[in-house]
Amino acid sequence: MGERIVVVGAALWHEGRLLAARRSAPADLAGRWELPGGKVEPGERPDAALVRELREELGVDAEAGERVPGEWPLRAPYVMQVWTARLSSGSPAPRPLEDHDELRWLTPDRVWDVDWIEHDVPAVRDTLAHAAGRP
Repeated sequence: MGERIVVVGAALWHEGRLLAARRSAPADLAGRWELPGGKVEPGERPDAALVRELREELGVDAEAGERVPGEWPLRAPYVMQVWTARLSSGSPAPRPLEDHDELRWLTPDRVWDVDWIEHDVPAVRDTLAHAAGRP
């Protein structure tokens, strides 16, 4: 098996709502929605990458929770892992800084109202199932 590069996606929950981010770039993904996140750097733990990416992309202080079971293939050699996250107390509200032009907080019954990027669909579905199984 060749090299695998892990991309972390944030299932950022706040008051029972999941954050979705609309891509502004690259052109083939612009206008579609995704879980915010990004690449894990060499030697970096996935949960630390999640916290770093949320700070860079959304300007927030967040705490990583647990990993949602499974991983989802992206364009080779990338695979996505999703981690739950929550805003740290006192964190500013998220705002789109890099590669996004809009954010939406979606209640579980409205999650499918946005046009998710194809590779995020199974991750979002499993994230909702994982959240529903939590007390």
